[in-house]
Amino acid sequence: MKLLTALREELETPRAERPLGSGWLSGAGGLLAALVSLAAVTCMQWPSLLTTPEVRAIASAPWFRILLHVVLILAYVFAFTSIVLRENKLLGFTALTIAMIAALMGGPQSTESIHVETPAYFGLDFFVLNILFTGFLFIPLERIAPHVREQTVFRPEWREDIFYYLVSSLFVQVLAFLTLAPSKIVVAATHFEQFRQWIGGQNVVLQVAEIMILTDFLQYWVHRLFHRIPFLWGFHAVHHSAKSMDWIAGARMHFIEIVALRSITALPMFSMGYSLQAIQAYLLIVYVYSTFIHANLRWNFDAIGPFVVTPRFHHWHHGIDKEAIDVNFAIHFPLYDRLFGTFHLPKSEWPSGYGVPEKVPNGYVAQFMYPFRRGRTA
Repeated sequence: MKLLTALREELETPRAERPLGSGWLSGAGGLLAALVSLAAVTCMQWPSLLTTPEVRAIASAPWFRILLHVVLILAYVFAFTSIVLRENKLLGFTALTIAMIAALMGGPQSTESIHVETPAYFGLDFFVLNILFTGFLFIPLERIAPHVREQTVFRPEWREDIFYYLVSSLFVQVLAFLTLAPSKIVVAATHFEQFRQWIGGQNVVLQVAEIMILTDFLQYWVHRLFHRIPFLWGFHAVHHSAKSMDWIAGARMHFIEIVALRSITALPMFSMGYSLQAIQAYLLIVYVYSTFIHANLRWNFDAIGPFVVTPRFHHWHHGIDKEAIDVNFAIHFPLYDRLFGTFHLPKSEWPSGYGVPEKVPNGYVAQFMYPFRRGRTA
């Protein structure tokens, strides 16, 4: 436990205390590469249990094994560089140890060691891809143009938000089942096949635009209900409890809110007959876009602000200021907030801080139980 605490403190070292050449950056990079390697090797050894069917075939591809070999080498190089440069050797030796474990488990030559015949699986591969994809896109941007300059990647509460990413990824199958259940009921109870075929036969770009307009309308009102109804607010308060905004802040969402929001959003997509290609394109867009609007970016994006939601617009929704209460509910189009009287975007201004006035506990388990206990403690 002391080792983990020391490692966390080393990762959270203030920027002023880890200038270029200090070995901190290479140590953090080596640790990331080592953890990715270990996760990849673990997935390769237990693919039937730890990987999603859509991604499972990738592990057997030659290019994937070559890429894993490169990542493992980088883990060693970064680890040794950190050990040489940094006075505190903890990051370097931790990265080196994890990389050696990944190599001893088989490294790029790993093959399936345990096969479990089960339709159930955990999405560990989904978690790794999530972190790599969004991190690769947004960490450099947040370093180039941060709104809060002193905020680092490993800011306070980063471990909680990463854990939220992990839980939602591991239980991707459960979430998918619960999310699609209402849509399947609607499809089974209705018989509008000609209409659905016409919807699915439209141009894909048009379908994606329609999906975004319809889902955002539903999300606007569901989002507003989560703010207005005290019991629902208990779930949504968990999301708003983040005191820092960045690329992983959006991951902090109560499991029940995720199910409710996604299942309602999925209704028009799946029950109206939109094509799989259009749905997949929308899901990719909304996944990246959700990360974007939570990101720690100082750009105002005023040119596109009147038409689509920007980080500054959504940051006001998370603001702790009095004028930030119950505003900016839209996820894609601020037009809905203009129409229904909840638009707030003062020119060039940002909220003074983030969070909620009430005391939301720290830790995933405590936050999961918070909505059910909130009424007794309020």
